[in-house]
Amino acid sequence: MGRSGSTLIERLLGELPGFCSIGETVHLWRRGLLENERCGCGLPFADCGFWAEVGREAFGGWGRLNPHEVLGLKDGVDRTRFLPVLLNGSEDGLLAARSARYTELYHRLYSAIALVSGASVIVDASKHASLAACLRWRYGARMRLLHVVRDPRAVAHSWSKRVPRPDASPESSEPEMARYSAGRSAVQWVTQNTCFDALARQGVPTLRVRYEDFVGAPTEEFARIAGFAGHTGSCPDLGDGVSLSRGHALSGNPMRFSSGPVGVHADQGWREALPPWRRRLVAMMTTPARRRYGY
Repeated sequence: MGRSGSTLIERLLGELPGFCSIGETVHLWRRGLLENERCGCGLPFADCGFWAEVGREAFGGWGRLNPHEVLGLKDGVDRTRFLPVLLNGSEDGLLAARSARYTELYHRLYSAIALVSGASVIVDASKHASLAACLRWRYGARMRLLHVVRDPRAVAHSWSKRVPRPDASPESSEPEMARYSAGRSAVQWVTQNTCFDALARQGVPTLRVRYEDFVGAPTEEFARIAGFAGHTGSCPDLGDGVSLSRGHALSGNPMRFSSGPVGVHADQGWREALPPWRRRLVAMMTTPARRRYGY
């Protein structure tokens, strides 16, 4: 679920040798191709040399793709409403055929990113359980799922904030980051986390990481994450912070524009800022899933 602290983990993974973090590619088709939003490097998508080269390698240039057709295909398979079939259905049929066409785009995209970046591990921070379910049909155990969980009351508080999107272009349909009510946030929290658990039960290699454990012992937790993702070397000591290089992450938390030294600190502001009635509502709606994760 978004607002769970995953952007920092993604950025840290992208600093490892042989790794390339690319942000939330689920939004590339609209925010990149149609609305020309800014890449993590600071340039508009159309002006970024990295993404231009990726487009040439993957599709012979982005101009060869019709983004409206891609978005139409996405709406026909990559939606929460299709999760029951994506998780439990047959690999035959209309939805499976749509998934095959849809994930072929991602396969070409990931392959091109690996070629352009020289990386062997691509870190996609897309948080749609439906996309993960589609990709499972194509990649099976080659895909590794990092399941980041955060206290749902903290998540609900974060989703209630009004935050401008610094990457939004004048043409953007989303000048601010999305906002959810406490009730909607609670429903999404239960739905997304339950579906990621279902993917793990179906054999997708999965590592669950609690935000609170990561900020409490960042060096140890990141070493566990990196090892799960296939890193075999040493990991940085995060106790005194780490320096982030400028990357090419698309969409997501505004911290993807940050470079230079960054520390790992717990954000506990929700404990005082979240109104008591909202806290009680979220707690009630997320039981027993909340307790399953130790909250």
